[in-house]
Amino acid sequence: MAPVDVDNPPVDIKMRNLTLSGHVGFDSLPDQLVSKSVQNGFIFNIMCIGETGLGKSTLMDSLFNTNFESTPSPHSLPTVKLKAHTYELQESNVRLKLTIVDTVGYGDQINKEDSFKAIVDYIDAQFENYLQEELKIKRSLSTYHDSRIHVCLYFICPTGHGLKSIDLVCMKKLDQKVNVIPVIAKADTISKTELQKFKSKIMAELQNNGVSIYEFPVDDESVSEVNSTMNSHIPFAVIGSTDFVRIGNKMHRSRQYPWGTVQVENESHCDFVKLREMLIRTNMEDMREKTHCRHYELYRKRRLEQMGFSDVDADNKPVSFQQTFETKRSNHLQELQQKEDEMRQMFVVRVKEKEAELKEAEKELHAKFDKLKKDHTEEKKKIEESRKKLEDEIVEFNRRKAQYQQMGQSHHTLTLGKSKKK
Repeated sequence: MAPVDVDNPPVDIKMRNLTLSGHVGFDSLPDQLVSKSVQNGFIFNIMCIGETGLGKSTLMDSLFNTNFESTPSPHSLPTVKLKAHTYELQESNVRLKLTIVDTVGYGDQINKEDSFKAIVDYIDAQFENYLQEELKIKRSLSTYHDSRIHVCLYFICPTGHGLKSIDLVCMKKLDQKVNVIPVIAKADTISKTELQKFKSKIMAELQNNGVSIYEFPVDDESVSEVNSTMNSHIPFAVIGSTDFVRIGNKMHRSRQYPWGTVQVENESHCDFVKLREMLIRTNMEDMREKTHCRHYELYRKRRLEQMGFSDVDADNKPVSFQQTFETKRSNHLQELQQKEDEMRQMFVVRVKEKEAELKEAEKELHAKFDKLKKDHTEEKKKIEESRKKLEDEIVEFNRRKAQYQQMGQSHHTLTLGKSKKK
């Protein structure tokens, strides 16, 4: 069916505000939405990028106040490998399906040129899986396990000297694909003065190199003030620990040193509480929404354009998805027909060439057969001549033999006669 162009005249929609004379009930829609969301549960996917030994797994244990039982990674891996682990968590009556993706072996290679490639490919693969599910005729997005990365925690080594080249390159490759939040790992290894200078240097380098990191939204009045304040604390200087130390009458997640105790949840010691507040308690849904509405939409737009789909035609006029599909289908059928004709012509040419080759081979075989036949006739003739000559020689030999025998008998008779006379 050919697409039909229909001119839709602009329609002026006039909105009127009406006053209800009584209670209707659609004010319960938010409650319905909350109830359905709680029933379905939530999905959140975190990617941790950083060199081996920076405390990525320990920080995840501290953030979610549990033990994910991760195994230490060696420093001798030849390439970067990504390992995803999914966990079912529940707090009160809210269920969360949490996926933690770890970049095993990141930054451990001598040649770090392609360290980011495996990470970019993994993120694109999750977008592609969701796109393929979305493009199916029979979709099941409600039960589909969404594995798209919602936030990337990039762990920076606490050198105090600024970012490494691999950090800038990797974050630049990821800033249009995922919400990147830089964090300074093991922040208890540098002083507060050095830490503030380090933070300022990191932000300056990110800005100078055009790296866009995730900024907490300030358009919502309920969280705009706290988010605006927290944006000034990025990158967060964090500490993680799996040990608990009794301080006063309570057990606190802490790190014990000979010179004292560092409390993970003490805001004067590190930014762990700020990170947890922003990442989990305040902006988790915003990260999920931004992943779907921004990063995934960019990937989807690029992929559909690669497939040849567009919202406008060559004349910059709006075109429907069906029209684009029909055009592509028609072009595809024409290409198939053209290829079929080319293959048919090529087949005819190949057949003719093969026939010519077979005829030439047949001609050569006939010539070879005639030559062999001629050689056979000549050889047979020679053999006949030789046989005839041999037979003549045999006859001559027998004749001479008989002649000699006859001569021998006559000589013996003469000898006998002479003896009797004596």
